[in-house]
Amino acid sequence: MTGPLVDSHCHLDFPDFAAEQDGIVARAHAAGVGLMVTISTRVRRFDQILALIERHPSVYGTVGTHPHNAYEELDVTADELIRLAEHPKIVGFGEAGLDYHYEGDYAAQERGFRTHIAAAREARLPLVIHARSADDAMIAVLEDEMGKGSFPAVLHCFSSGPELARRGAALGLYVSFSGILTFRRSDELRAIAAEVPADRLLVETDAPYLAPEPFRGKRNEPAYTANTAAVLAKVRGWSEAECRSITTDNFFRLFNKTPRSALVAPEPAGAA
Repeated sequence: MTGPLVDSHCHLDFPDFAAEQDGIVARAHAAGVGLMVTISTRVRRFDQILALIERHPSVYGTVGTHPHNAYEELDVTADELIRLAEHPKIVGFGEAGLDYHYEGDYAAQERGFRTHIAAAREARLPLVIHARSADDAMIAVLEDEMGKGSFPAVLHCFSSGPELARRGAALGLYVSFSGILTFRRSDELRAIAAEVPADRLLVETDAPYLAPEPFRGKRNEPAYTANTAAVLAKVRGWSEAECRSITTDNFFRLFNKTPRSALVAPEPAGAA
């Protein structure tokens, strides 16, 4: 193992981790994951994100409303998001986006999504985008909003089709892959990962969800970022060291408010 990884998307504030946050972070460091971003799903629970990132030096955060919760927080404005992101360890917005997998208030999702885009555009901080079963609608919103002015963003936990990946990359977005990439039946997703421009690739866990092989079906945690990165390296024809270096450099290019000095380096092999 050479070089640290970044888990660009996890949910360490979720109840699944409440009893063992210190252990979760320690295991991540032991696995070579030197920095984690815990992602907000409700602005009205932002205090939980703050408590977590202020406790752990290698954990940073975002502020935003998940599309499943958009209808609850339509009063959240771009100005409020920008104000909350003034905290030195808040490095982006979201996750926000469109999720048509379940029945829901799709109009509220789009309204909230566009609010988050406005904040990202003005603050020049990246937006973490949730996209599920909504490829055409997502492309339409992204291309419309980019026409109003560019904004940095990542399509997180990518599980959509090749056209969204292609159009997203053409708009300058990054694409992040989770444990889904390692699943036996994810050949189409691996083919997409092989084609995304190298300077647009990120890795993540989306913990506590979607644990990669060989942990599939168990609770996910940031330490398992290494398993996804190993599969991405194989897909791209890279060494694991190259994959770690490339995805980590990409992370700091996108999340450029995050100080590289916060990255915890892996211990040398054989260290006590």
